[in-house]
Amino acid sequence: MTKDKAKVKTKRKFQFAPFALMTPGMLWLLLFFFVPLVILFIKSLSVRQPDYTTVFDWNWSNYTKAFSDFGDQFKRSFIYSGIATVVCLLMAFPLAYVIAFRGGRWKNFYMGLVMVPFFTSFLIRTFSWKTIIGSQGPIFIHFVGPNATFPVLDKNFTLIGTSTAVIGGLIYNFLPFMVLPIYVALEKIDSKLMSAARDLYANTFTAFRKIILPLAAPGVFAGCLLVFIPASGDFINAEILSGSKDTTMIGTVIEGQFLTAQQYPLASAISFVFMLIILVLFVAYSTVFDAEDLAG
Repeated sequence: MTKDKAKVKTKRKFQFAPFALMTPGMLWLLLFFFVPLVILFIKSLSVRQPDYTTVFDWNWSNYTKAFSDFGDQFKRSFIYSGIATVVCLLMAFPLAYVIAFRGGRWKNFYMGLVMVPFFTSFLIRTFSWKTIIGSQGPIFIHFVGPNATFPVLDKNFTLIGTSTAVIGGLIYNFLPFMVLPIYVALEKIDSKLMSAARDLYANTFTAFRKIILPLAAPGVFAGCLLVFIPASGDFINAEILSGSKDTTMIGTVIEGQFLTAQQYPLASAISFVFMLIILVLFVAYSTVFDAEDLAG
């Protein structure tokens, strides 16, 4: 009986241990995520004064203005990020597949090469992309103009300032975010499953569709989120690679409203609208993709 009481006492003693372990992380989220979020929401319902201060006044017109004045930027951001996500997926899956199943003892080396871009800052990578597609870059030197090595493009051809440049920059910067989770998912798959499928008279395509693709789905799910969400809120690529009003993304608008125009209430409202749209898209994507089954 004494042993049973000791066990019960020990169990009661450690039943709050999980909550204690969660406390630091929850406090961090509370102080640096939820509190700023509340402040941002209050700011979005405020009115800016002539001296650039803000007064809370339940001013919902900031939200209607966010849609009416910047609808094109919202649409453009999600179109650009959606295209970048699809292209990253089409490029990352074969790459991750070859590394996972054909990399052998060089797997870590190949993945290291994939992660090399992260050794430099996001800004430097974007400027390097601008150099590549610029008037003195390899594309123009070899393909543009009568003096090019392979003059297949018109001398007036340009990439800087176009939507192609912005989408290309997004792909260039966020491709590793797609490769890594897909590789992790594929690397866990036992290669013997493909041999077993062939023994059961399944061809390569059928085995891939029935075995590899479903087992790699969690990586695809995570990779698409890791690319789409930051790409849709990015403003560096649109600013450096274009600078044109026709390619402005919503991140550029928020940055300009905060730092240049100092329209803090409007910028806060745009930020909240953007977060809500992302949340709705995430819930819809998770429902279609059946994230709970993937986690199981």
